[in-house]
Amino acid sequence: MRILHVISDLDPAGGGPPLVASRLAAAQAALGHRAGLVCYAGPDARERIARDLAALPGADRIELEALRPGGRAERLRAGAGRRVLGRLVGSADIVHLHGVWDPLLRAAAITARRARKPYVVAPHGMLDAWALSEKRLKKRAALALGYRAMIRGAAFLQALSAYERDCLVAGGFNASVRVIPNGVFLEELRPLPDPDAFHRLHPGLAPGRYLLFLARLHPVKGLDLLAEAFALVAAGHPGAHVVVAGPDFGARTSLEAQVARLGIGDRFRLVGPVYGADKLTALAGALALVLPSKHEGFSMSIAEALGCAVPVVITRECHFPEVGEVGAGVVVERTVAALASGLERVLCDPGAARAMGAAGLELIRAKYTWPAVAERCVNEYGMTAGTGP
Repeated sequence: MRILHVISDLDPAGGGPPLVASRLAAAQAALGHRAGLVCYAGPDARERIARDLAALPGADRIELEALRPGGRAERLRAGAGRRVLGRLVGSADIVHLHGVWDPLLRAAAITARRARKPYVVAPHGMLDAWALSEKRLKKRAALALGYRAMIRGAAFLQALSAYERDCLVAGGFNASVRVIPNGVFLEELRPLPDPDAFHRLHPGLAPGRYLLFLARLHPVKGLDLLAEAFALVAAGHPGAHVVVAGPDFGARTSLEAQVARLGIGDRFRLVGPVYGADKLTALAGALALVLPSKHEGFSMSIAEALGCAVPVVITRECHFPEVGEVGAGVVVERTVAALASGLERVLCDPGAARAMGAAGLELIRAKYTWPAVAERCVNEYGMTAGTGP
């Protein structure tokens, strides 16, 4: 099958959808399908994309079309993008769009309709109730100006969780929704680095005694809640630290001020963004991953932590209920007291935390690997496009 993935930004530094699109395409290529990727990428992003793809099984078979970002006109109208899509869409059996609010995606949908090619929209949480409440008026205007037609015209919408499916159905966006989660390549996570390696890079951290936050430093991710919760338990665990790893999206300054005010500034290590081997090093030495988000569609950080046999402490708003169901970590209400209690559970009993991690790895093996996700997508494509896998 000939599959064309379209995403505005494939830079792995952005996390989330870029990592998903590249890995899904690679897994489909590894299954023997012709997988293409269309995106925008400047010189620095091209280097990061190339390094990221080099580590993925099957990525050497991806046909990548990386367009120069262009100026304001391109951002508004996707003129160069339309020309490239006009050349590529006609030879595809199906087009898979990643995201919602971007002219390149709308152009791909229009091009696919004109060529009578089915397309799929993966909103990546952008049409969830919480997401639509942010910049509500701007998004309502965009829906009226063509994006609702793009969504309704899809052969189906790919929901990453039952929660997202329910939001898409309740919002009346499209009657056809398939729940197909993201996954991980276990090959990317093996072999795990020495658990003490991160400690050696950052003296003062007790090996296996730090809690890892691994995400964008954005207000939605709940760093303020984490600081308040850790302040409640810090005195009882003098060797414990919190490591905050990720690019700053507007929350770093306020976090630094907050931990200083709480008197725990020396217990928080802000190490900036980590990628590739550095990310694995941070995960390998962590006692647990902590993500107290206000909202997640499908967190790749959670999936990667579980794939590294690292337990997770997450809020219900992360929409990963299997964590609690199989005992792979602690799922808590989004309050300071509940999160503090979850932190206590892993800090007080490292042995129990290791058992949670083992359960998480089994969960990933059973349900969340990219080869299994890719095969399921291809089966859905086949029924939609009238073409067998």
